[in-house]
Amino acid sequence: MRIAVMTAGSRGDVAPYTGLGAGLARAGHEVTLVTHEVFAPLVAGSGVRFATLPGDPRAELHSPRGRGLHRSRNGAAKLLRAVALARRIAPEMTGPLVRAARDADVVLAGGAVAPLAYAIAEGLSRPSMGLFLQPLHGTREFPPPMLGTRSAGPLGNRLGGQAVVTAVDHVFTRAARALAAEHGLPPGRLSTARRARERRGWPVWHGFSELVVPRPRDWRPGLEVSGYWWPHDSAGSRLPPELEDFLAAGPAPVYVGLGSATAPDPGRVSADVVAALRAAGLRGVVQQGWAGLSAAQDDVITIGEVPHSLLFPRMAAVVHHAGAGTTGAALRAGVPCVPVPVQFDAHFWAARLVELGTAPGVLPLRRLGPAALGSALREAVGNPSYRERARYLAGRLAVEDGVAPVAAALERLARA
Repeated sequence: MRIAVMTAGSRGDVAPYTGLGAGLARAGHEVTLVTHEVFAPLVAGSGVRFATLPGDPRAELHSPRGRGLHRSRNGAAKLLRAVALARRIAPEMTGPLVRAARDADVVLAGGAVAPLAYAIAEGLSRPSMGLFLQPLHGTREFPPPMLGTRSAGPLGNRLGGQAVVTAVDHVFTRAARALAAEHGLPPGRLSTARRARERRGWPVWHGFSELVVPRPRDWRPGLEVSGYWWPHDSAGSRLPPELEDFLAAGPAPVYVGLGSATAPDPGRVSADVVAALRAAGLRGVVQQGWAGLSAAQDDVITIGEVPHSLLFPRMAAVVHHAGAGTTGAALRAGVPCVPVPVQFDAHFWAARLVELGTAPGVLPLRRLGPAALGSALREAVGNPSYRERARYLAGRLAVEDGVAPVAAALERLARA
C-alpha cells in the first residue's frame, strides 16, 4: 500500500513516526512521511519517502508568540496560547496534506494534525487510522495530559479530555474551510466529523507502552496501545569523536537536555546545570537543543543532536524535559531520570516516571536551581533503586514490538 503518515510540531512529534514508517517500509509498503522540511534528515536511510509541510516549529517557538508560552502559569493557558500559535500556520498546511492524501491508498493521521487529516481522508474516500503519541481521548482515570496532572475527579477528567480535543479541532477550523473552497472536497464541520468517527470507532493506535500508561478501561473499542515506535537511527550511526573521547576520560556522566523545549533564560539554566553537577560531583553532557543550552568546562561537554539510543545507555542519569519521545528513550536505556517538565504533556510523563520508580521526583523548569537539581541528581545516581527499576522496565520494553500491531491493522483495513 501507499501510505501517507501525516504529523506536525516539534522533533518529538515527528521522530517516532520515522521508526514506524521504516518498519512498515520493511513490510513492503511505500511510506511517505508528511511533515516540516526541517525534519527531512530524520528519514535518511530509512526507506521512508518525505513530503514537505510549510512552517518551522523551532522558529515559531522562538518568536515573541512562542516565547509567550512561558508566561502562562497553567496547562489550560498554555494550551490556549498554543492553539492561537498553530491556527496561524494551519491553513498553509492544507494544500500539501491534500496532495499527499491524493497520492496515497491509506492516510495515517498523527495526533497533531488528526482532525484535518481525517477530514481530508474522508473527502477523498481514503481509509485512515490515527497515530497518537499521547492519550488524547478523555478518560475518568486521569486528567488530560495536555492540562497537567491535577485530577478533577472522574467526570471532570473526562470532560477535560473532551475540551482538549475540541481545542485541537479549533486549530484547523479555517484550514478545513479551504477543503471545499480550494480543493473541491465536501464541506463539513470538524466537530461533526469528530463525532462521526467516534461513533464509527475510528481506529487509533498509541505509540507508547502499557507498562508506562495502561490502556484506560473506559476507552471505547478502537483506541489501542501498540507499544513504542522507536525513532529510526541510520545504519552506522556513531557518537561524535569528541564525545567518545569525553566519555572515555572518566566515569559515566549525566545527560542534561531540554530537547525541543525552549527556556526563557538559557544562560541562567546552563549556569545552574553546571553548578548542580559540580555540587553533586558529577560530569555532564549538555545537549544544546532548541533551548540553546551551553557549558564549556573540563568536566562538562556541550553537544548537538545525537541519537538517544546510543547516548542514554552510557549515562549515569538523564535530566530531560519529559517529552513523550525522550521519556520513552530514557526508559528504553534503563537509566534513572530527573524530569524537568516545561509545558503541555511533559508534566504527565514526568509524573509517570516518578510513579514507575525511575525518577526521585519532578523538578519543573521554573523551579530549577543548583541546589534543587544537585539534590535530585545525588538521589537519582546514589540510590540504586532507581537504576534497578529502570533496568527492569528496559528489559520488558525490549521485547515489545510497537510496529507489528499497526502493520496488522493496516492489513485488516486493506481487506475491509
